[in-house]
Formats: sequence, C-alpha cells, structure tokens
Amino acid sequence: MKKSKTQLSMREIFGQNLRRARRLKDISQEELALRSELSRTYVSEVERGIRNVSIDNMDILAQALGISLSELVNPEMFAAIKEHLD
Repeated sequence: MKKSKTQLSMREIFGQNLRRARRLKDISQEELALRSELSRTYVSEVERGIRNVSIDNMDILAQALGISLSELVNPEMFAAIKEHLD
C-alpha cells in the first residue's frame, strides 16, 4: 500500500508523538537520552523521523517517559495538543 505525500509514516508518527510527550513532561532530549541510555543524537533523529527505530528502542523510550508504547504509535493521541507543543 502506497502512502500519499501528506500521510505520515509510522516512524514519523512515533517521532512526533515522542517529541510531544517529552515536551509535555518538560524533559529535554538530553534527559530522555540519559533515562533511556541512548544518545541524544539518536533521540533527536527518532523525533525528526529520520532514524528507523527498533521496536525494542521504541519500548525503552516509552518506558523512559513513563507512558505506554501504544500511546506513542497512536496517530490521534497528541493531535489535539500539537499546536501548543510544536
């Protein structure tokens, strides 16, 4: 199935939701990297949707934020508050 130019990939949705959840909790990329034991560069690339993140690292990042992985892959989860966080 092809996606349209405006449809986001799951990698992009995860990255956007990760950034929004991190900002809601007022956590820096550096702090999230420390909590997850991943590099800050890696976290940045995941948030921007340019890093193809493994399911294991997705779970590590979700746990580091104290939220479920399902929340981070739900396209509607943070849509209502995106204007305040982007």
